[in-house]
Amino acid sequence: MRDFLPADKSRRERVLAVIRERYRAHGFDEIETPVMEEYGRLHAGIGGDNEKLAFNVLKRGLDAAALAAAADQSTLDVAALADLGLRYDLTVPLARFYASHRAELPTVFRSIQIAPVWRAERPQKGRYRQFMQCDIDVIGDATPRAEAELIVASLDTLDALGLEGGTIRINDRRALDAMLDVFGFAPDERPGVLITIDKLDKIGPEGVAAELRDRGVTPAAVDAFAEFLGRPQTLEYHPYGERQIRKALPAGIADEVVAHLVTLGETVAAARGDAADIPLVFDPFLVRGMGYYTGTIFELAHPSVGYSLGGGGRYDGMIGRFLGQDVPAVGFSIGFERIVDLVSDADEADGSAVVLVHDRDVPMTQLLALKARLVAGGSRVRLEQRTKNLKALLERAAADGYTSFATVSAATTAAELELKPLN
Repeated sequence: MRDFLPADKSRRERVLAVIRERYRAHGFDEIETPVMEEYGRLHAGIGGDNEKLAFNVLKRGLDAAALAAAADQSTLDVAALADLGLRYDLTVPLARFYASHRAELPTVFRSIQIAPVWRAERPQKGRYRQFMQCDIDVIGDATPRAEAELIVASLDTLDALGLEGGTIRINDRRALDAMLDVFGFAPDERPGVLITIDKLDKIGPEGVAAELRDRGVTPAAVDAFAEFLGRPQTLEYHPYGERQIRKALPAGIADEVVAHLVTLGETVAAARGDAADIPLVFDPFLVRGMGYYTGTIFELAHPSVGYSLGGGGRYDGMIGRFLGQDVPAVGFSIGFERIVDLVSDADEADGSAVVLVHDRDVPMTQLLALKARLVAGGSRVRLEQRTKNLKALLERAAADGYTSFATVSAATTAAELELKPLN
């Protein structure tokens, strides 16, 4: 968990303002949910490995005797001690929110959630225990239009941040399940098989086959899968379209799944205004680890970096756990902590941010009158008493985003105030 100095905080807020504005422009409405959810909801088996990283909150009123008794048990019953937990993502809270407020929401609800989440990660570079998530979700629409709206809004947001050229890697969990069925993996083997497949870009086809054999899964299925990975066309990416999708998959994948993916690409291209340039790449081995995905899954890629800048997918089964009936839902999360470091520093400083460097003897009434005049004109203004090291003072102000300064003596009037650039 981190502190942010003023310049860092200002930079983050500027990026968040762009994200919010672009999301709202695409018809999404912002909501807010509590930072804590019920323990049982956060540990319902739908959060994947993130459930293991949840910060749990002890029940209020537990005394030392109760804690000691729990500690003496051979198997600690966390649910008996904790009834709440800090949210580890924004999707589980959204599902609970929708189930609670469905009657007050439109039939197709497009939500924005921008808020911190908490995971008990091992501290390391790029891994934080508190970090910001920027989610958009469409609830109540089972068609590819919902995915297309999310993709178009996310790519538009990336463009608005100066990160043009982004693409979306696409797959479908139904296609993954069908692929594993075609190769002959048993149903109880598939969660582990998917974990290994997810490492394909890191350990390669030979490494995947070797790890699957080490897992002890069905040998004939591993052989069939290894042969499939060895095809020249399997790991090639081509322009997005029906022929390319079918070429990348084994025979036997349902036409319905392929049609959904094709329609999605056509819809995104139409929305982007260029039918010949579909910013999608079909990746038959994209997995994404969250247990609640039921259909299309996607990840945001950018040519400037080798890692994902966000992702999401369809989770049609989650809301039904809280509502008692299935509701289609799909979401996309931008990786804010990664994106904020990529956004250019250009034009980050406030348009008019002024430091008034004043002598010790300048009357307070004069200083605040000069400041009020500049503020009324749209400037951001900071008062600083002159120091011996004026250069260091001005360098610090420039680092904080100030663009100009003026010196003020007891005789300075508003008409005589001379603004000079800091850079």
